[in-house]
Amino acid sequence: MNPFDHTVSQWINDLLVRWGLSSSVADKLDGFVVLVYLVVLILIINLLFRWGVVRAIHWIVRHTKVKWDDILFRDKVMRRLCGVVTPLVLNMMLPLAISALHIRPRWIISLLDKGIDIFIVCTTLLFLATFSKAVFELATDRPAWHGKPIHGLSQIVHVLLTIVGIILIVSIIFDMSPVGLLTGLGASAAVISFIFKDTLLGLVAGVQLSANDMLKVGDWIEVPSRGIDGVVVDVSLTTIKIRGWDNTLQTIPPYLLVSEPFDNWQAMRDSGGRRVKRSLNVDMTSVRFASDELVAELRAESAIAPYVERIAVATPEGSRVTNLDLYMRTITEYLNAHPRINKGMMIMVRQLQPSEWGLPIELYFFSADVNWVPYEHLQTEVISYVVALAPRFGIRLYQAPSSHDLKN
Repeated sequence: MNPFDHTVSQWINDLLVRWGLSSSVADKLDGFVVLVYLVVLILIINLLFRWGVVRAIHWIVRHTKVKWDDILFRDKVMRRLCGVVTPLVLNMMLPLAISALHIRPRWIISLLDKGIDIFIVCTTLLFLATFSKAVFELATDRPAWHGKPIHGLSQIVHVLLTIVGIILIVSIIFDMSPVGLLTGLGASAAVISFIFKDTLLGLVAGVQLSANDMLKVGDWIEVPSRGIDGVVVDVSLTTIKIRGWDNTLQTIPPYLLVSEPFDNWQAMRDSGGRRVKRSLNVDMTSVRFASDELVAELRAESAIAPYVERIAVATPEGSRVTNLDLYMRTITEYLNAHPRINKGMMIMVRQLQPSEWGLPIELYFFSADVNWVPYEHLQTEVISYVVALAPRFGIRLYQAPSSHDLKN
């Protein structure tokens, strides 16, 4: 017995005998008084911590200019921290309680020891889980973490804390070392991994996706093998939620994006240019050298006269150009002058390999607005202009004969 414990117990016992109680009754009341004393002492310590230390910390936090401490030292975090104090005080007072109550059976003492140890483990892990949640909430306010799968990382931390807690509690119950317990679990690892396959795979995949910056909330992704195309709205430990363009919500496991290829269009959005790659087939029988009459007619067209003048300046003297060459250069000048086309990226009009469908002319440029609707409008505007421009140069665009063609 601790000398201090013996002194307190003896002092209470002597006081009760002095009041005229018999020695046996005094011994029984001795234990009850000591128990009440311990309970009151624990309550006083707890109240002092809650109303003294915690209020002092809150006062300091309110008078600081930074904002991060408001989240890390919020009421919920401090309540969890106060919850750790009670089992620690109980653990320190347990020998005195055992001595005062004259508890002799070893199994009861062992049960009390294990119960308090488990209580300490649970309250500590609850505090760590709440504190980690506050840390991740603080991370979401940082610009560098915007769009990161914070929810998934938070779940990973909570799972790890849960696993650590289970290992510690089992080791306390069976009086085993945590290392020895893990060694013993090695034989049943195959069964455990099979039961928690999705969770383990999601855990590893979540770490890979986050560490390699492969995916974050708000990214537009496409998984061709699964028919998935939409924006990521949530990344958790076991699922990734994707909102399709038809507003349907699709869910896939994280490990699917690690094991199968997928397209992340976010880099395109961040670049400020979305590619347009369209081609039209030209009837090769309509290609001929540009005559003076054709050039004069083109210069008379106010809409395309500036383009033709710039082409004439750039054309070496004495060289002959075709109507197709003039047509393609005019398209290039039109694209370079268009206000909604990104001038910092490639703009090109080129010929592809001729086929039985004619001579393909490909337009390759980037829209300055990467959003879907403006992008589609720009494509429509450019292709319509190019199609309408072809007859001005004596160019015929080829398409498969329709019923109208066959009828005429």
